[in-house]
Amino acid sequence: MTIIQSTCNYCALACNLDFEVQEDQIVNVVPTKHYPVNKGFSCIKGLFLKQQQQVFKPIEKPLFRQDARGAEPQEVPWIEAIDQTAKRLKEITKRYGSESIAGISTGQIPTEEMALFGHVMRNYLKANLDGNTRLCMATSVVAHKQSFGFDAPPYALQDIEESDTIILIGANPVVAHPVLWGRIRQNQQPNKKVIVIDPRRSETAIQADEHYALKAKSDLVLFYLLANVLIEKGWIDDAYIRQHTENFDQFRTFLQEYPLTKAPMTGLTETQIVRLAQQIHEGKRVSFWWTMGINQGYEAVRTAQAIINLALMTGNIGRKGTGANSLTGQSNAMGSRLFSNTAGLYGGGDFDNPLRRQVVAKALNIEEHWLPEKPTLPYDQIIEQINQGKIKALWVVATNPAHSWTNSESFQEAMNKLEMLIVQDLYADTMTAKTADVFFPVVSGLKKTGTYINTERRLSGLRPVLPKKVDEYSDFDIFFAMGKALGMGSLLDGWETPQSVFELLKKCSANMPCDITGVAYEQLTSSKGIQWPFPKGSQLENLPDERRLYEDGQYFTPSKKAQFIFEKERPNPLPLTEDYPLMLNTGRGTVGQWHTETRTREIKEVKEATERQAHVLIHPNTAKQLEVKNQELLRLFSVNGQNARFAAKISRFVQEGELYAPMHYPEVNQLTPALYDAYSKEPSYKSTPVRLMKEQS
Repeated sequence: MTIIQSTCNYCALACNLDFEVQEDQIVNVVPTKHYPVNKGFSCIKGLFLKQQQQVFKPIEKPLFRQDARGAEPQEVPWIEAIDQTAKRLKEITKRYGSESIAGISTGQIPTEEMALFGHVMRNYLKANLDGNTRLCMATSVVAHKQSFGFDAPPYALQDIEESDTIILIGANPVVAHPVLWGRIRQNQQPNKKVIVIDPRRSETAIQADEHYALKAKSDLVLFYLLANVLIEKGWIDDAYIRQHTENFDQFRTFLQEYPLTKAPMTGLTETQIVRLAQQIHEGKRVSFWWTMGINQGYEAVRTAQAIINLALMTGNIGRKGTGANSLTGQSNAMGSRLFSNTAGLYGGGDFDNPLRRQVVAKALNIEEHWLPEKPTLPYDQIIEQINQGKIKALWVVATNPAHSWTNSESFQEAMNKLEMLIVQDLYADTMTAKTADVFFPVVSGLKKTGTYINTERRLSGLRPVLPKKVDEYSDFDIFFAMGKALGMGSLLDGWETPQSVFELLKKCSANMPCDITGVAYEQLTSSKGIQWPFPKGSQLENLPDERRLYEDGQYFTPSKKAQFIFEKERPNPLPLTEDYPLMLNTGRGTVGQWHTETRTREIKEVKEATERQAHVLIHPNTAKQLEVKNQELLRLFSVNGQNARFAAKISRFVQEGELYAPMHYPEVNQLTPALYDAYSKEPSYKSTPVRLMKEQS
């Protein structure tokens, strides 16, 4: 029996697992004991990776529609499918221009694959390419860049065990990051407090020491009120503010507009807000952790920065057990953020920065003119331009936007308007894949080589657990073959293997905050992983397994100081009305479910434990007022003009007047609105005004 250590490619923790393999069969999966992230633990999703593609057998050859969209797709040989697809892309480019092609990628494939896709789409085709990390992490990226000078989250996961005051904001790790919740439970700090700020009494709120049930989308006002109380009480770190930050005096003046008399805007009392401020003050090591409840909002960037401001003004950053800490959603969202060539050049930096352009062009051994001159169109504008008839071909990789895109009817409309839809996935039966003109079947991560970068900046190795069959392709294989068929020629020199691509990315990262020039590829095999930065000359034996940033108070801004950034709250663009009097919130359902359930439906235990019918949680008093019974079928009508059917679940875990629906059902995003943060363009999935009617039997 052979034991192969590899990386789980579900959530942002990117746990490591030991696969016990015999005769090309996975016999058992055991969490890697020595890996610093999960320390011998795993959730059900990772443990059941051995069932990947066992229930739903993958097709072996591409599917290709020779004629109109309505025709049945036919299996064709790989070479023919790749050549014909490349030919059609070139024809579309010739007729409509390079920006008539776009792609949507993912945060779940290895970094090397993302980089190669970016090379083909952005450098060569001059097309647009965004990732579904836009749906979860764009807010934090922008907040980090503006406040810290770079997309560099400060923490190590060890900080959650070293913190005596853990504040979870719009985060539900019991369900979404269960291994992280296990580390919170292992925290042995004296007088430890776990505080949850969330409109819903989530699974995490139930187990926390305190729950502040604020009004939906009042986070920004709450954090400004908290900041004002901390200043008025003298509960701030004047020395840290003076030495390591800028714009605090302007922030202090701005906060005069936020007296405690505004507390009713948050749904909390003045007493509760003062108590929360006091808990922050009394904590010796306070850590703030946020995720999608913050990121997915119409003023999300400023809300994330309001959390950062709280950490800066109290000196709770750069020290053990502290930080303003954004928890990532997908396993390789960090790789996508830094190395996909979409919103910024490989290794970070802007497309219009002459120095970065020179460095990246030299690292890739290409002429500078091949590099894009501007960031990609963001996801929402890609969909919008398809519907406007400007984008004619779309290449979707390892994601299912027909289900996951907000106001999903708009994506359905877009698919119908395309001249060519390419879908590359494990499964040919997703909502998106079913309508594809070309479907490329790929192998799972169990047969891939590559690198993941997790939420704490840790690089870990994805290593093949099972061998590929002769006629099987990875995403990397397809991107490379398509590049050749498109005519890239010598532009593909140095891009032949995942390892050779990793070496290119190392060169691109030189002297950047995410410098990984000191990482040798073999160091990521059967290892503890390596956090960036890890510049050339770094020695693992001289560094702790888990490292945080900003311990020296030096940030990545020109002044080396963190920035206080703030802006008056905006009126909710979609307030409750008489016609739409209920607020719909969305999020994860259970530990076993993942996104659109494309993969986790293969886990028998998950399938048996989750409901097939889309459902909404409704408070008993709201249900009584509307004469709704438990499990009664309802039709929800959204302010976006769409409606869908749900089953009612009477629950005290939501507030009166609010509903909560697990996002794993396609009905949910039929209702979410086309509303985005002004800076990150991340969708506002979390607050949709709706009304309900009981279904007629």
